[in-house]
Amino acid sequence: MLDSRRGHLDDARQRPRRRRLGFAALALAGVVTLAACSQDGGDASKESPGADSGKNRPATVTVSPATDGKDVIPGEPLTVKPDDGKLTSVTVTTRNGEALDGSLSSDGTSWTSSDSTGYGTTYTLKAQLADSDGKKKASTSTFTTLSKDKIFVGTYNVDKGDTVGVALPVSIVFNKPIRDKAAVERKLGVTSSPAVEGAWHWMKDRDGKDRVDYRPKEYWKPGTEVKLRMDLVGLKNGDLVGTQKREIDFTVGKSVVSTVDVTKKTMTVAENGKVLRTLPVSTGKKGFETWNGTMVVLSKVPTIRMNSDTVGIFGEEAYDLGSVKWDVQLTPSGTFAHAAPWNEGNFGRVNSSHGCIGLSTADAKWFYDRVDYGDPVTVVKSTDTVQVNNGYGAWNVGWEEWEKGSALS
Repeated sequence: MLDSRRGHLDDARQRPRRRRLGFAALALAGVVTLAACSQDGGDASKESPGADSGKNRPATVTVSPATDGKDVIPGEPLTVKPDDGKLTSVTVTTRNGEALDGSLSSDGTSWTSSDSTGYGTTYTLKAQLADSDGKKKASTSTFTTLSKDKIFVGTYNVDKGDTVGVALPVSIVFNKPIRDKAAVERKLGVTSSPAVEGAWHWMKDRDGKDRVDYRPKEYWKPGTEVKLRMDLVGLKNGDLVGTQKREIDFTVGKSVVSTVDVTKKTMTVAENGKVLRTLPVSTGKKGFETWNGTMVVLSKVPTIRMNSDTVGIFGEEAYDLGSVKWDVQLTPSGTFAHAAPWNEGNFGRVNSSHGCIGLSTADAKWFYDRVDYGDPVTVVKSTDTVQVNNGYGAWNVGWEEWEKGSALS
C-alpha cells in the first residue's frame, strides 16, 4: 500500500527501477545421471536390470543444471552429456509430445536445448551414443524438473554491466519466507575493487517479503567495480530448495549528491564534490511533509499521470494531474522530484506540495538529466525519516545498527 500522507502516483510504470529474477544456475550447477531404461531418472546409482560392469553396462547420460544429483532446475536450457563415448542424437519430449529443440556439439560431447525447460514437467530423454569402440548404444530415461512451489528465489536490483549511483545498496527480495537467514547469508557475497567495509541487513520489504540489503559503511567511491555473488543451488529452506547461482558485475559511476533543505526551500546538486547548482524548490506542506533523510533514485520517467486516489488523498486535497514532466522517483510510496509549473511563484518561497519535491519545468529537466539510478537525495530539516524499506533507506540507519541486522552478527 502506498503512503496515504504524502507523495504521488506510483503506478505500474513507476516501480523501483528493476529487480532481476534468476531461477537457475550459472553454467553447470550439478548433474543428474540417467541410466538406460531408468524409470525415475533421479538416482545415479540405479541401473537397468541385469546390468553389470564392462561392456554390458547400460548407456548413461547426465543432465544439468541440477541441484543435488536428483532435482533438475527449470527455466534454463538443458545440457545433456554422455558418461562414455559420444552422442549421435538426442530428443527430449514432454508427456504431451512437445519437444525441446536443441543441437549437438561438433565433437558429440554435449547436446544443449535452445529452449528452457518448464516447471514441474516430466521429460523423456532418448539418446543415441557410440562408445570408444564404435559400438552403438541407446539410452531412454525420464526426469522431472522442480515445480515452482518447491523453489525459493531472490530478485536482485542490479544487472550485469550496470553503472549505478554511489548510494545504491545491493538488494535481494525473496519470493518465499527465509527460515534460516544465516544459512542464506553465508551463500551471498559482495566484493569490490577498491575493497570497502560493508554488511548485509535483513528486513521486511513493503509487501512483507523477506529482504536483505548490502551497503558499504560509506557511499561507494566513483569507479568502484563491484561483484554480487549468489550461490543458493541446493540450499534447503524448510521444504524448499534454492536454485540460483549468479555473478553480477557492475560499476559505480560519478558521484551526484543532492541535498534538499526544506526550510531554505532549496536543492543543492553536487557532482564529484563540486556544487553545480542550487535550485529553488517547493516541498511538502504541513501534514504532507516530504520525508526527512536520504532517499535513493529508483527510476526516471519523462511524463506520468499523478492521481491522489493512488495515495489515499481525497476531498479538498484531491488532485489528478494528467501530464507531469521530468519525474525522478525516490520512494515506492510515491515521492518524486518533478516539474510542478502549477506552483510557479512558490519555488524557494513556500512549501506547498503533497510531499514531492517540486521544481520549475526547466530546473526539473536539468535535474532529470543529471541524476540516475542509485544517486542519493538527502532531505534535511523535515519530519518523519524515510523507512529503511521504503525504497533504499539504508543510509538512515547508523552503521552499528546496520551491522546488527546481519544474521551472522
